[in-house]
Amino acid sequence: MIEALLHLDTTIFELINSRWANPYFDVLMPLLREKRHWIPLYLALMVWLIYQYRRQAVLVMLALVLTAGISDTLSSRVVKPTVQRLRPCNDPGLRELVVLRVPCGSGYSFTSSHAANHFAVASFIFFALGHLHRRGRWFWWLWAGSIAYAQVYVGVHYPLDVIFGALLGTAIGFTGAIVLRKFFNP
Repeated sequence: MIEALLHLDTTIFELINSRWANPYFDVLMPLLREKRHWIPLYLALMVWLIYQYRRQAVLVMLALVLTAGISDTLSSRVVKPTVQRLRPCNDPGLRELVVLRVPCGSGYSFTSSHAANHFAVASFIFFALGHLHRRGRWFWWLWAGSIAYAQVYVGVHYPLDVIFGALLGTAIGFTGAIVLRKFFNP
């Protein structure tokens, strides 16, 4: 059962990483996964939070940062060292087939911390603040999903890495939103 799942994971990885490749995504996907390209979005979110909540914005931003920090810590320092799954670009049986569009990295692959962290933020915003902007709250899921897809496309994660990273991040973001709403109802 596990072998069949891992085989399917590798097959889907190869589809996304090489067979479904195109020149547009070759440029876009490395940019999507780069944290510094999202700074304007983070700044816009901060401005919106300050506008929306005034003084309480600090509490909301602190809760959001703590949520992302917990997600990153659990993914990077707990799950990855426990599972110790090699990245596709470091896997001796797959390395030659991987189309690597960014530096590979030396860390482990499962779970994707990019996916976990961005889904934690998306989930937190959706569940804690989504009632304020019903249509816009869906953007965050699309944003996190595009970053997770990019991780597979550029060759540094398997699909299961980003799926379980997304699940981990979503659970942490949901929990962070529930805790925030218990003490402060934004």
